[in-house]
Amino acid sequence: MNNRDVAYGETTLPVGIRSRFVNNNNGITMHLLEAGFEGEGRPCVLLLHGFPELAYSWRKVMLPLAEAGFHVVAPDQRGYGRSDGADVAFDDDLRPFGLLNHVTDALGLVFALGHRSVAAVVGHDYGSAVAAWCALARPDVFRSVTLMSAPFEGAPALPLDTAGDSAKGGPAAGPDVHAELAALRPPRKHYHWYYSTREANDDMWRCRQGVHDFLRAYYHVKSADWTENTPFPLASWSAEELAKLPRYYVMQLDENMAETVAPEMPSASEIAACAWLPDEELRVYSAEYSRNGFQGGLQSYRVGTDPTYSAELRLFAGRTIDVPSCFIAGASDWGVYQRAGRFESMQKAACTQMRGVHLVEGAGHWVQQEQPAAVSALLVQFLEQQDL
Repeated sequence: MNNRDVAYGETTLPVGIRSRFVNNNNGITMHLLEAGFEGEGRPCVLLLHGFPELAYSWRKVMLPLAEAGFHVVAPDQRGYGRSDGADVAFDDDLRPFGLLNHVTDALGLVFALGHRSVAAVVGHDYGSAVAAWCALARPDVFRSVTLMSAPFEGAPALPLDTAGDSAKGGPAAGPDVHAELAALRPPRKHYHWYYSTREANDDMWRCRQGVHDFLRAYYHVKSADWTENTPFPLASWSAEELAKLPRYYVMQLDENMAETVAPEMPSASEIAACAWLPDEELRVYSAEYSRNGFQGGLQSYRVGTDPTYSAELRLFAGRTIDVPSCFIAGASDWGVYQRAGRFESMQKAACTQMRGVHLVEGAGHWVQQEQPAAVSALLVQFLEQQDL
């Protein structure tokens, strides 16, 4: 048995959560954390993490969900932690990291575990996008959905009534927001496109401060502990508006992410006082990312910034999420507003059965880790409202 095939976080996982490996029916072995696995007939809740996280991100909400009667499953997504794909290189095929293949990963895992449907799929950060597409593409299996931190604006539209246009016609190209960002003083760049570069993985994996301190600063600066996180809606997707975002979203053009967050490294006393992420727990993340690097997670950013790989999503043009849904985020999370209009579009158009929108005080981006009791209560309440 190699190092990948043993559990991580054994000293910090709550009693009642187990770790195991499962063939997911889609070509990979997935590592998962599991609670409420005793007995048969429990409805399943599937928890999908984001970047740079792991299944471990859900450790604080799994037992409350299990105590409410659910079989709770949290996998390391493809490319993360101890699931396959974490040893991916920049030049490897991107197609396995497309959104619909992540949906197939989730679907195959659910079936492998003996469930024909799940009571809810819950996603945080990038996991929110995967959860949204699970609910949109297979509402028969994913019977409700909770999105966290990243609102879902809906399937990409297809242009209507274009039969009279010339074959090469179409809307005129608008201004390049990235060129506009680079023209600002000081010049800026958007982190999604930075994360899509060849350099991004090594910038973080081989950074001067080391992976552990990089992650400490990164988690800190996106949490409610960083007092400058006072988010508000942006008016448009323009350089002028995007420049209002913190530097960890719209970075200085000449800095990488490790350099961007380094000045916000919390002090030793602040680290000691961080009850939501003690150093022993952070070390679970830093050990996994030190071993694997970040490329497995970065592949999904590359898919998202390359129109070649989003074209398949147009198959669902006009479709909405019609299963019960809710949204949970930290009140101090800029992720809610980083794309102008997306938060509103999610509620008004993309999700037709939105049952609740909750911005949790005392939490930033890592809402289920910063305020697990509040998030657990909201999830249980949402699940109890459904006819599942």
